[in-house]
Amino acid sequence: MEKLIVDGSHCHNQLWFIIRASFVFFVVLLCLDYSVLSGVKNGGFPLVSQSLSGSQKTHKATQLAANDEISVPNPISNDAHRDFPFRENNYNVTLANVTDPCSGKYIYVHRLPTRFNNGVLKDCRNLIKWFNMCPSLMNSGFGPKVEKPQGVLSRKNWFETNQFMLELIFHQRIKQYKCLTNDSSMASAVYVPFYAGLDVGRYLWGYNTSMRDSAAYGVADWLRKQHEWNRMFGQDHFFVAGRIAWDFRRQTDNESEWGSKLMNLPEFMNITMLSIESSSWSNEFAIPYPTYFHPLRDINVVHWQKGTRTGKRRYLFCFAGAPRPTMKGSIRAEIINQCLSAPNRTCKFLDCKAEGNKCDTPVEVIKVFRDCKFCLQPPGDSYTRRSTFDSIISGCIPVFFHPYSAYAQYIWYFPKNYTKYSVYIPHNDIKNGNVSINRVLSRFSEHRISEMRKEVVKLIPKVIYANPKSRFERFEDAIDIALKKVTERVNKVGEVMKEGKDPSVEFAAGNQWKMKLDGIMGDQALETLF
Repeated sequence: MEKLIVDGSHCHNQLWFIIRASFVFFVVLLCLDYSVLSGVKNGGFPLVSQSLSGSQKTHKATQLAANDEISVPNPISNDAHRDFPFRENNYNVTLANVTDPCSGKYIYVHRLPTRFNNGVLKDCRNLIKWFNMCPSLMNSGFGPKVEKPQGVLSRKNWFETNQFMLELIFHQRIKQYKCLTNDSSMASAVYVPFYAGLDVGRYLWGYNTSMRDSAAYGVADWLRKQHEWNRMFGQDHFFVAGRIAWDFRRQTDNESEWGSKLMNLPEFMNITMLSIESSSWSNEFAIPYPTYFHPLRDINVVHWQKGTRTGKRRYLFCFAGAPRPTMKGSIRAEIINQCLSAPNRTCKFLDCKAEGNKCDTPVEVIKVFRDCKFCLQPPGDSYTRRSTFDSIISGCIPVFFHPYSAYAQYIWYFPKNYTKYSVYIPHNDIKNGNVSINRVLSRFSEHRISEMRKEVVKLIPKVIYANPKSRFERFEDAIDIALKKVTERVNKVGEVMKEGKDPSVEFAAGNQWKMKLDGIMGDQALETLF
């Protein structure tokens, strides 16, 4: 009996030991589950034991220029996607369900020799023949800060930005891109930080074609020697140009012909160009001109939007510009005449040719545009103009006279339904004197104008270049959108290649104006252009 009692006590003790051990083990598992789930909920990835994940790659910062480092997030290794079961609310969850947020978005930045980018800036006094560009390099390419907003601009976030500084602005901002990688094999797209516009701008007047093409040939030769080139022969590469595409499309070696032949080189026929104005080639995409507004945070954008949406506007329409008497077919003189002859308080004209030109002064330009309901945007030296984006950030509804001024250009940024945010008056109607701008714009009701202005104000975050000292949380700016669209484009090309098809057939096709306008303007409107 005693033996039985002892044995029963022994069994009883073993049972309690098992219960206690199980309880401790359960608590440990519960804590482990909580720490893993917390990591996932907070936007991170659960830690995986080395036996499952292997050693993840640690990437050094991509070096965009000498002593100019940027931090690069570690890409998720393939091993990190192995199944690793844990429990949440009695449902099995695996790491296979947790995706890499940068998948399909990684960008690799070429370590281009500095003579093709930062080296160009050393010649800042001669970047443009007509004036000293050195002050424009300040503040990451934004130029000097506006010191006296005069109650027109918000107190911060405004700069005297030159319209040709996009290359430097883009290069500085891409340092903040959250999906940079130092492993080019993981990249969807490859960025070539070549300051093509700033380079050629030095040689457009008084230099031979050899000087204008020198850097173009140099970059092409350098790219061919990189192993990243062999993957898709440049069709995953892109670069940014701060001048219009026409400046890079010289057809012959005739000294009198304008520009460089960069985009006609075989290598660059395979590269996507982002520029302030595109041509009819399908590997060119227009992105916004730099404006004066470079906010640090979302709240700065929200406050500015509120003011542009609700402010009182005394003038029906306005025009900031100068005539083009030597340009055949220009309608600017007619537009200026119609503005000046309009009834009192109908049109405001800011003369950019007058003595003491105010058109390069942010306060003066924005003051005029914020006082007008419609802003006229006729072609100037080319189809597009920076003034279009100055009017948008001012909440002024743009009026276009040619579809190449916007509708065939900024397809990543503007709604396809152009009537929501703009007015179109055919160029020929003005040229032939068939249309009164005042009469056309007077037909819009106040309600309709208010609705259109709301659409314009919604475009503001998309067409600005945010200050790289901070990062938007709520909005995407012009660079965010450009990078998203570029990676999507390259990924599509990759899919075509996987299917065994030749992606080059439509990659750099010319005469694509109709394609770029497809679904935007009706056939009847297009018939007047082609």
